[in-house]
Amino acid sequence: MAVTTEPVSLAADERLRRWRLVLGGEADGTGRTLHSRDAAIDGALAALYRGAAGEGRSGQPRSGRRAAGLGGSAPQVARWLGDIREYFPATVVQLMQQDAITRLGLEQLLLEPEMLEAVEPDVHLVGTLLSLKHALPETTRETARAVVGKVVAELERRLADRTRATLGGALDRSARVNRPRHRDIDWDRTIRANLKNYLPDHGTVVPERLVGYARAQRAVKKDVILCIDQSGSMAPSVVHSAVFGAVLASMKSLDTRLVVFDTSVVDLTEQLTDPVDVLFATQLGGGTDINRALAYCQSRITRPAETIVVLISDLYEGGIRDEMLKRVAAMKAAGVQFIALLALSDEGAPAYDHAHAAALAALGAPAFACTPDVFPEIMAAAIEKRPIPVPDQGV
Repeated sequence: MAVTTEPVSLAADERLRRWRLVLGGEADGTGRTLHSRDAAIDGALAALYRGAAGEGRSGQPRSGRRAAGLGGSAPQVARWLGDIREYFPATVVQLMQQDAITRLGLEQLLLEPEMLEAVEPDVHLVGTLLSLKHALPETTRETARAVVGKVVAELERRLADRTRATLGGALDRSARVNRPRHRDIDWDRTIRANLKNYLPDHGTVVPERLVGYARAQRAVKKDVILCIDQSGSMAPSVVHSAVFGAVLASMKSLDTRLVVFDTSVVDLTEQLTDPVDVLFATQLGGGTDINRALAYCQSRITRPAETIVVLISDLYEGGIRDEMLKRVAAMKAAGVQFIALLALSDEGAPAYDHAHAAALAALGAPAFACTPDVFPEIMAAAIEKRPIPVPDQGV
C-alpha cells in the first residue's frame, strides 16, 4: 500500500511559513520567502515589533537589520490600523493596538480624528483616551466620545441583561415572607425549616411553617455604593464599574451610588444614567487615599444592614492605613456587606498591596480580582447575605 507524503509536505510548509512570520527578517534561516498577503502581514508585524526593537527614538535603525516602524505620521498609522484589522481577528487587533501605544509611544497620535476613526475600540483604548482627555483638541472630542460610547454600548450589551436577571432573582429571594402564596413558596428553604417534622414511615415532611419570597415590587430595597480607585493602573476597572453602575442604577429595587477617588473624592451618582458621562468625569492617574474615600462612603450609609459597599482598588494606600482598616471594621460591625475587589476586568489580579489585602481578609473582607462575567454572582451573594464566592486568587 502506497503512503503519500503530500500532507506531511503541506504541514511542513505551513510550519516554515509560520516560523518565517514569527522570526521576521528577509528569511531568518527558514529559507521561506513570503508573497502577496503573507508579505503584507509580515510588514504589519514588522512595523510594530521589529520597528520597536530595531529603531532608536529618532526612527533610525540601530543596526543594519531591516526595521519598518510606524514613524510619527497619523495617516501612516491609520493605514496600518486598517491593515491589521484586515489580517487579524479583533482580539489580536486590540492587543497590537495596545502594544503600539505602549511600545512606540503613539499617545499623541490619538489626539487626531483620522487616527481615532481608524482604531478598533476596546477597554484599554478607552483608558488611554480618558487619561488624555484634557489634551484632546476640540476637533477630536466628539470622535473620542464616540469611541468610548461604542465600547460602553458593547459592554452593556454583554452584561446588562444577565446582571438584571441575576440581581432581580437575588432581590426576590432576599425578601422572604412566612405566609407566601403557593407560587411564591421557596420549597428548598421550607423543607429545611421543617426537617424536624419528617415522618419516616411516610417518607415526607409535614410543613408546619412555609417560607417564601416576596414579589420583586415588594422586595426590600438594597443600597449599593461602588467606591472606585481611579489611579492609572485601574483604568479597565473604572470602565467596567461605570457600566455596572449604570445597570444597577436602572434597577428600581436598588439605590446605587458611584464614588471615584484618587487623593480627592468625587460622587458621580447624578451622572449614572449615562456611563460615558461618568467616564469623562473621571481623572485617571494621581495618588490614592482610600481612607478618605471610605470616610465619604461611610457618611452616606443610612441603613447599614441593607447596604453593600464595593471597594475596587489595588489597595496601594496613600492615606492613613490604620484609619482605613478601622472604617472597614466599623462598617462590617454595623451590618454592612463589604466587598474588596482588586480589579473588575478580564485581566485578572493586578499588582496590589498584599499587606493591606491580608489585613482586610483578617477583618472578614477578603480582597480578590473579579471578572465582569462573575460580578453579578458576587453581588447576588451579597444581596442574599450568603458567603461571597471568592476565586482562588483571593487573599
